[in-house]
Amino acid sequence: MVRKGLAILWCLVLFSGAFFSCSGKSDGKVTLQVGHVLTADSHYGMGLKEFARLVELYSHGTVTLEIFPDSLLGNERDLIESVSLGTVAMTLISSAPMTNFFPDFAVLDLPYLFPTAEIAYHVLDGEVGTYLLNQLPAQGIIGLGFWDNGFRHVTNNIREIKTPEDLAGLKIRTMENEIHMDTYREYGSSPLPMAFGELFIALQQGVIDGQETPAFLIYTSKFHEVQKYMSLTGNLYAAAPLLINRAIFERLTQEQQDAIWRAAAEATNWQRNFSQEMEQVAIERIRDSGTIVTEVDRDVWIKASQGTYRNYEGTLNQDLIQRIVAITEALQ
Repeated sequence: MVRKGLAILWCLVLFSGAFFSCSGKSDGKVTLQVGHVLTADSHYGMGLKEFARLVELYSHGTVTLEIFPDSLLGNERDLIESVSLGTVAMTLISSAPMTNFFPDFAVLDLPYLFPTAEIAYHVLDGEVGTYLLNQLPAQGIIGLGFWDNGFRHVTNNIREIKTPEDLAGLKIRTMENEIHMDTYREYGSSPLPMAFGELFIALQQGVIDGQETPAFLIYTSKFHEVQKYMSLTGNLYAAAPLLINRAIFERLTQEQQDAIWRAAAEATNWQRNFSQEMEQVAIERIRDSGTIVTEVDRDVWIKASQGTYRNYEGTLNQDLIQRIVAITEALQ
C-alpha cells in the first residue's frame, strides 16, 4: 500500500500540469488540459475538437485532450503564463497577447500587414513563422503552429462607420496590445483594453461603445445582438498560435510526440478552412439579424494606418517587417 501510494505521488509530481493515468504502474495514458477564451462552438473550439480527435487517433488512445473554453482556465495572458509554467498543458490564443512575453510577435499586429489570409498562412508557415516559434522554448513553450483567428472588424452602437474619422470619440474595446490600441488612437477613437470574458456585458451595459474582433467571433459571441453597426474594416489580421508546455511535451513518448505534431499539422489546415468558410456565413447571419453591415474603402483605411508604422519605427524589428513585406509583394 505504501509503495503504491508513493508511485501515485511520484506520478503527480513528475507530471504536474498534466493528468497521467497512474495506478502503481503507469499505463502510458495521459490527459492534457487545453484552455482558450472563446466559446466551444467558435473557430477555436471546433478546431480544437478536431485536433483532439486526431491526437487520440494517432496516439492510439494514449493521449486525450480535455478542452476548457470560455476563459475557464484564465484570460489569454493568464494562459500564456500558465503554459509557460506548466500548470496548464496547452492553449490556443490570439498572437496579440504574445507580445507581452515575446516582443518580435508584435510585428504581426501591424494594420493591413497581410492582404489576404492565404498570404498570412504562407508567411507564418515559412521562415518568419519558424523564427517566431523558435523563440518560445526558452520560456518553456513549444509552438505547434499558427491557426487562424481571421481579420478583425469593428462594431459599435453609436453610428455607422465608413471612414476612420467616423470613430472619433468612440470608446472601442481592443486587446491588451499596444499596437492595436495605438492604431485605434490614430483613427481618433479611445481604445480601452479589456479581457474578452468581460466584453459582452460591457457592450450590453454601454460601458464601451464598440469593439473589434473577427466576424465569426462576433457572431458566436453574440456581440451583434448588442451592437447596431458593423464595419468590414479587416484592418488587423489575428494569427492564433497553438502552444504546449515544453517540459510536459518532452516527457511524452516519442510516439505520442509524433502523434501531436501530425495532428497539429492536419488540424491547422482544417481549422483555417473552417475559419474562412464561416467568416462569410457569419457576416450574412449578422446582416440578417438586423445589424447594419458596412463595406469600407480599404485604401482610405490603409492610409490612415500609416501613423502606426511611423510610431513604431524605432521599437519593432524592422528587418522582420521587411522580410514579411518582401514575401507579400512576391506573392501578389
